[in-house]
Amino acid sequence: MRVPRLLTTALLALATAFAVPAAPASAAGNATQNAAENYVALGDSYSSGTGAGDYSDLLCTRSGNAYPARWAQASAPASFTFAACGGAKIPDVLNNQVRYLDQSTTLVSISIGGNDSGFASIMLTCMFSSQSVCEQRLDEAADYARNELPGELDALYATIRDRAPNAEVVVVGYPYLYKEGGFCLSMGSGKRAAINDGSDVLNQVISGRAAAAGFSFADARPAFAGHEICTSDPWISSSNIHPTAEGHEKGYLPAFSAVVR
Repeated sequence: MRVPRLLTTALLALATAFAVPAAPASAAGNATQNAAENYVALGDSYSSGTGAGDYSDLLCTRSGNAYPARWAQASAPASFTFAACGGAKIPDVLNNQVRYLDQSTTLVSISIGGNDSGFASIMLTCMFSSQSVCEQRLDEAADYARNELPGELDALYATIRDRAPNAEVVVVGYPYLYKEGGFCLSMGSGKRAAINDGSDVLNQVISGRAAAAGFSFADARPAFAGHEICTSDPWISSSNIHPTAEGHEKGYLPAFSAVVR
């Protein structure tokens, strides 16, 4: 049974840290405005830059092309700590990443929840199993996202706020992975639609808990619209199902920058 679509297509039309050297301001941010920022980037592979190349840390696949590094390069904050790590789940953020936060932190970004929901195994299932098995796994993930993930996110967000009481926190969502409709060698249309419906469930839960915590939410779905897998100009790799360097530059970076105050 397909996971129900929560947002319509019409809405879319509307493990170490490193310092990034100062760079000229650009549309991504104003160097003068952000000179006092102490920015810490937390999260999973969609923040670390898995698939974007130019890795400073192969274990965590931290990429200089990822949106946190690009924002820091353009905005020249006072400090930048890149703690996001490929494969991270909520316990990993709590155990290994939040320690970089303190009262001097003024900006935090985080993407998390995909791995907790079983992203990697679901993608393998949908690639190599039947439509019904794919939808069953997505239904299971949706049940987890609705019933268990909210409490886990609440605890994580409370910890972030406690450790960084003065920070603006931006929670970054996940893009649709596939173009819907038409022919695609990577995956049938039914599976693609079901996966995107699952993205809606996950993003709705994450954005809801972010709002409850008083955090901002950067929605990646509109930013990547028209550049999913199976489009003529994809910003998501069909081989590893992660944003490419172009996806971080043209998708995630504008979405994040638009939310940062």
